[in-house]
Amino acid sequence: MAGRLPDRDIAAIRERVRIEDVVGEYVALKRAGADSAKGLCPFHDEKSPSFHVRPNHGLFHCFGCGEGGDVFAFLQKIEHIGFVEAVEQMADRIGYQINYEGGGTSVQRDRGTRSRLVAANAAAHEFYMSMLREPEAETARKYLTDRNFDGNAAQQFGCGYAPAGWDTLTRHLVRKGFEFKELEAAGLSRQGQRGPIDRFHRRLLWPLRNLGGDVIGFGARKLFDDDTMPGKYVNTPETLLYKKSQVLFGLDLAKRDIAKSHQAVVVEGYTDVMAMHLAGVKTAVASCGTAFGDEHLALLRRLLMDDNFWRGEIIYTFDGDAAGQAAALKAFSGDQKLAGQTYIAVAPDGQDPCELRQHSGDGAVRDLVARRTPLYQFVIRGVLGDYDLDTAEGRVKALDRAVPVVSQIKDNALRKVYATKLAGWVGEDDIQGLVRRVGDEAKRNRNGVRGNGTSRRGGSPAAQPNLEAAAHPAARPNPNDPVLLPQRQTLGAALQYPAMAGPLFDSLEPEAFTHPAYAAVRALIAEAGGTAAGLGGAEWVNAVCDRTDDLTLRALVSELSGEPLPVKSASGIPRFIAGVLARTQAAWVGRQVAELKSKLQRVSSTEEPEAYMTLFGDVVALEQYRKSLVEQAMGNSDDFAAT
Repeated sequence: MAGRLPDRDIAAIRERVRIEDVVGEYVALKRAGADSAKGLCPFHDEKSPSFHVRPNHGLFHCFGCGEGGDVFAFLQKIEHIGFVEAVEQMADRIGYQINYEGGGTSVQRDRGTRSRLVAANAAAHEFYMSMLREPEAETARKYLTDRNFDGNAAQQFGCGYAPAGWDTLTRHLVRKGFEFKELEAAGLSRQGQRGPIDRFHRRLLWPLRNLGGDVIGFGARKLFDDDTMPGKYVNTPETLLYKKSQVLFGLDLAKRDIAKSHQAVVVEGYTDVMAMHLAGVKTAVASCGTAFGDEHLALLRRLLMDDNFWRGEIIYTFDGDAAGQAAALKAFSGDQKLAGQTYIAVAPDGQDPCELRQHSGDGAVRDLVARRTPLYQFVIRGVLGDYDLDTAEGRVKALDRAVPVVSQIKDNALRKVYATKLAGWVGEDDIQGLVRRVGDEAKRNRNGVRGNGTSRRGGSPAAQPNLEAAAHPAARPNPNDPVLLPQRQTLGAALQYPAMAGPLFDSLEPEAFTHPAYAAVRALIAEAGGTAAGLGGAEWVNAVCDRTDDLTLRALVSELSGEPLPVKSASGIPRFIAGVLARTQAAWVGRQVAELKSKLQRVSSTEEPEAYMTLFGDVVALEQYRKSLVEQAMGNSDDFAAT
């Protein structure tokens, strides 16, 4: 067993890892301020970016779902691993040697953890690639060269070969220090009738990688007629690492081009991905051992989303058969905002991209993508293709079937465009009449009842307010409340820049924070030692969070620490903090003045002259103090960004 992870090593690793680089392997991030980058949240489905990363603080926070924390918290959530494994993974990333307490640097990590499975897959991949160069793999090499893939292409995509021996890989990895239970957990070996045996035999292999580039499994293609393993393609079974609904082959190579070009091309096979990339279409990916689904789509959307609006394209390459038409209809019935930017590319004669490159060259593959057809057009024309439009009967039947399809387009302007196109495709002279017919059908759709039993007017249960959260004594305050905004920004300053907030923040009375949640966060900061604790970044935020088990408060601390301060540039941060602290203090002093004035009205100047003059003097002094604070706040607001 490994010893305990020392706090000093955890802090050192956190400080050296760039959180924006780690998060950027899963989410396309765009700059959103002096110290902020934003993108689509990987933890919930959203149409516009609310997920923020603060590079200088080592923190992330989603203002949509509330998830937040440091780089370790991000990895735990995204990879479904424990804290220790997240720290070890980042240590491996930067080459940091952990000195486990009670064990030293040579302590072996726990068997069966994610890091061990990653290491086993990496060793297996190295073995398989070396086997591809052996005489036994001649059939595998010929399979690749027959499809115009040379040795460089095989190397680029990590192709390998599983040898014929029943336990060749297993024995090789055991000699390297892995145990059978680890190889079994990684999907590399399995228990045979006479002992452990390899998962794959006599097959061409492709490595399946996560977004970070780690090999997490393999796809294996049948080469020999006497191969008794079921299926032309067999993939690694689902493991701790490999979830087929969350992996796209080629995405580790394509992710930067997808984010840069706002385009993703979805193909059906491993060789299709290779053909696309080698032909110059660097945005091609394929699902692994399963149909392209919603989780795959969510993965791509996080890389395709622009800062302000959806402008990404997803291009599906389908065969021109019934299966391709069915797949297009499924995409059509999905997310309408996405469908409007979805395209279909069908190669001539039903060829796949690999075959097209073989027969017609790289230019034909690029042209296939360039000649893409909008999804709406592809689906509608596909429906019309079932009817003889040269006859009146055929046109009537075609319209009866096509009008409901066009009416499902939710965008009113786009629906009218396709209704007009439909009239032209069918040869209908009464264009306006057909547009009205489609519009009437769309109205009936809107006034209908949702499939889950809830009316469109009523909304779904998920849309209802969280009454339990609202009843919480420290429920989340409205972040846009102008009265509470200085308090919110003051707490944000103390969490993000404790050294700058310093003694001025620590001197603020708890009563300066009027919302229960803000007052509770102020108390947590004090319990953590205040800004004088000498901590910063994620370590400081974690120290504050550790002072409570209340999930609502922990989420609020994460939110405040991830919310960018409204400044135009980093140079304006010190002035802003001084100004907002003064505003918060001024508001508190103003409330004290109001209380003293109320008391003053209840004291008689003739009957209690001494008490009256004391109160009057306090009011005058506090008014002068409040005035100086207001002037200080105004004097430090020159370069604030619009709030």
